[in-house]
Amino acid sequence: MATSASPAEGAEARAALRARRSALLGAMFLMATSAIGPGFITQTTTFTAKLGAAFAFAIIVSIVVDIAVQMNVWRVVGVSGLRAHELANSVVPGAGWLLTILVVVGGLVFNIGNVAGTGLGLDAMIGLDPRWGGALSALVAIGIFLSHRAGAALDRIVVVLGLVMIVLTAFVAVTSHPPVGEALRNVVMPSNTGPAMLGAITTLVGGTVGGYITYAGAHRLLDSGTTGPENVGQISRSSITGIVITGIMRILLFLAILGVTTAGVALDPANPAASAFEHAAGVLGLRVFGVILWAAAITSVIGASYTSVSFLTTRSTSQRTRTILTVAFIAVCTLAFVLLGQAPVTLLVFAGLFNGIILPLGFTLILLAIWRRRDLFGGAYRHPMWLTLAGVLAWLLTLWLGYVAVSEFWVKVSP
Repeated sequence: MATSASPAEGAEARAALRARRSALLGAMFLMATSAIGPGFITQTTTFTAKLGAAFAFAIIVSIVVDIAVQMNVWRVVGVSGLRAHELANSVVPGAGWLLTILVVVGGLVFNIGNVAGTGLGLDAMIGLDPRWGGALSALVAIGIFLSHRAGAALDRIVVVLGLVMIVLTAFVAVTSHPPVGEALRNVVMPSNTGPAMLGAITTLVGGTVGGYITYAGAHRLLDSGTTGPENVGQISRSSITGIVITGIMRILLFLAILGVTTAGVALDPANPAASAFEHAAGVLGLRVFGVILWAAAITSVIGASYTSVSFLTTRSTSQRTRTILTVAFIAVCTLAFVLLGQAPVTLLVFAGLFNGIILPLGFTLILLAIWRRRDLFGGAYRHPMWLTLAGVLAWLLTLWLGYVAVSEFWVKVSP
C-alpha cells in the first residue's frame, strides 16, 4: 500500500520545483541579457538608421538562424550533461582547451567594455562619472555572486533587469510613433536587399549567439540540474524562449529608433541611441536610455563572467572556487577600465577575432558530437534530422561569420 508524503516532504518538493522553474527562467534570461549589451544597442541603432524599415527583415531572418543554432547547442549540451569544453574534448581531444582560451580571453576583454557600459549608463541616468559608475556597478555584480544563494540571486536579477529593459524600451517605442505598418511590410518584402542587408544579418547573428553568449544559458541549465534525455522538451523550449526574448527587445528598440529617424531627425554620431531616446521623450527619454544601457551592461557583465568561469571549471569544482574566480574576473575587468578609462581598442579587435572564431569552432564540434558521439546522449535520445539539417545550414553561415571576422581583423592590423 502506497504511503502519502508528509507535509514536510511535500513542502520540500514544492520548493525544489519552484527553484528549478526559477533556474529555467534564469537560464533563458541569462542568455538573452548576455546578448543584450552595449554593442547590441549600438548595432540596432546603427542598422536602423542605415536600412530604415527594411531592417525588420534582417531581424526576423536572424531570429530564425539564432533558433537553429541555439536549439542544437542547448540540446546537445543539455542532454549530454557536459559543458561545452568538456563536450569538445570528448569529440576532438584538446579542442575544449582551445575553445576555453577563446571564450575566456574574448570574455575578459569584452567585459571591460561591459563595465564601461555600466558607467556610461549611470552617467546618462544620474550624471555620475563613468569610472565611478563602472566601479560601483562592478561591486553590485560581485555582490550577486557573493550572495549566500548566488544561483537564485543571479536568476532573479537577470529576469528583473531583462523585464525592465523590455518595458522601458516599449514605452519609448510607443512614444516615438514608429511606422509599424511599413515595418511589417518589410518583413516579407524588404525595400533594401543589398550588401548592407547581408551585413546586418551576419552581424545580428554573431551578436546574439556568437562568442560566449550561446553557452551562457546552456551552462546555467546544467548547474540547475536540467539535463538528460528526459528533460529535452524543457531544454528545447528554454532555448527558443531565450532567443524570442532577445528578439522582442531587438524589435522594440528597432521601432523606438525607427520612429525617430522616420521623423527626419539626424542622430548624434557620438551617441546615436541616446540622442534617439532624447528626441523621442525629451530629458525623460535620456534618463530611460541610461537605465536601459546600465541594465544591458550589468547583465552582460554577469553573463560574461559566469560563462567564462564555467569554461575554467568542471561540475566537480566547488562553489567557493567558482565564486573566487568570478569575483577575480570582474575585478580585473573593472580595474582595467578604471585605469584606462575605456575598453582598449586594440584588445577589442583581438577579442572580436576570438568571438568570430568561437561560433564556427564550437558549432562544428556540436555537429560532430551529433554525428560521431551519440553515446554521449544515452540510448534513449535521437537528435531530430530536421534540426540537424537546420543546424548544417546555420553552420555554413557561422563559417561565413568566421571568415568575416578574420578578414576584418587582417584589415585592421595590416599596415
